Amino acid sequence: MRALTALSALLLLAYPLAVYYGLSRWGIGVIGIIFVALFVIRIAAGNQTKLKELKYIAWLSGAAGIILTLCATLFREHGWFTYYPVVVNILMFSLFFSSLWQSQTLIERLARLQEPELPESGVRYTRNVTKVWCSYFVVNGSIALYTCFLPLEIWTLYNGLLSYLFAGSLFTVEWLVRGYIRKSNEP
Repeated sequence: MRALTALSALLLLAYPLAVYYGLSRWGIGVIGIIFVALFVIRIAAGNQTKLKELKYIAWLSGAAGIILTLCATLFREHGWFTYYPVVVNILMFSLFFSSLWQSQTLIERLARLQEPELPESGVRYTRNVTKVWCSYFVVNGSIALYTCFLPLEIWTLYNGLLSYLFAGSLFTVEWLVRGYIRKSNEP
């Protein structure tokens, strides 16, 4: 079943490139069939995660992918495919933002998997990091939406490369800041 989860993750990462390549090589009909199958795998893989919120994200993003793919196929318009990254950003923002109203944010719960006795400073830090990621999803989702109205090459460049570089940069900076804060808080 881990292979199913890995395939699902690969689907999310490769989606923009698969849209661009698939449309230029095979057309909407063939790529539509492939995407529906892959989104069904995404939904099935959601059952493998331990956090219920991540299950919901997998189910909702898979269902949204199927709906967008069916619309693209039915209306013979590839533009429907381009909205998937927007949907994923909305879902991720909703997940992170809603956790701000819970006793533990999603990032705190993930941190507690490695450090069950998270100090109060760590709790505050994870809450702030959650806010930063919420901001990222708003900005990234807005740019992803804007690219839906641009040529497919630009949409693919942003959603298939640049957005991943920005997310990776944010993750790296956060990791460095976390290390610095931990070191400065040591006795």
